[in-house]
Amino acid sequence: MTEKKRGRLIVFEGVEGAGKSTQLERLGGHLARAGVSHRTFREPGGTALGDAIRKVLLEPGTTMSARAEALLFMASRAELVSRELRPALESGTIVLLDRFFLSTYAYQIAGRGLAESDVRSANMTATDGLVPDLTLLLTLGADVGLARAVRRSGPDRIEQSGLDFHSRVEQAFAEFSTRDWQRSHEECGPIVAVDASGSPDDVAALVLDVLTSRFAELSRVLGAVA
Repeated sequence: MTEKKRGRLIVFEGVEGAGKSTQLERLGGHLARAGVSHRTFREPGGTALGDAIRKVLLEPGTTMSARAEALLFMASRAELVSRELRPALESGTIVLLDRFFLSTYAYQIAGRGLAESDVRSANMTATDGLVPDLTLLLTLGADVGLARAVRRSGPDRIEQSGLDFHSRVEQAFAEFSTRDWQRSHEECGPIVAVDASGSPDDVAALVLDVLTSRFAELSRVLGAVA
């Protein structure tokens, strides 16, 4: 009997308002039309526990320490990896994920100022060694992204953290796309920066270019439906 091929974990990352959810939904649509088995999730969330944690983390007016915030994200992630991501990948399903631990590195290390060694150690427990096959890092200025996010809906607790905080997050994401940073953070897997300043159609075309150039199996199916 032929062993079933493991699925792919494709993560969308970036500052607030960069268009992660939009591009994930578009890619999911392409995969659906091509008949490719896939599932979509967002962080925090994706499980009963994760959804409850999401409400606590994003509710405007809620106060908590930076360490408590980081550990809540980790708890949601641990549950998602165990209950949903690993089983889906082991069944051969492509998983599209809106944020993963690169956001923790940007928001809790660079943004909140937590020690990198502490966060990386806790994250290893949460992910149980799961490494993304590819992270698409949508690049956009923090001020532009926040303006988009506010127009989309009222700002959540994280979005209310101030422009200085989000500028640190933006700078961290820019560093993450460099070869030197990725070489010293192998747990993050390959990261490719995608310019998110254009129209949704323009960004979607860039996303497809990256995916079809990296994964032969996706090149065969996405080229016919995109």
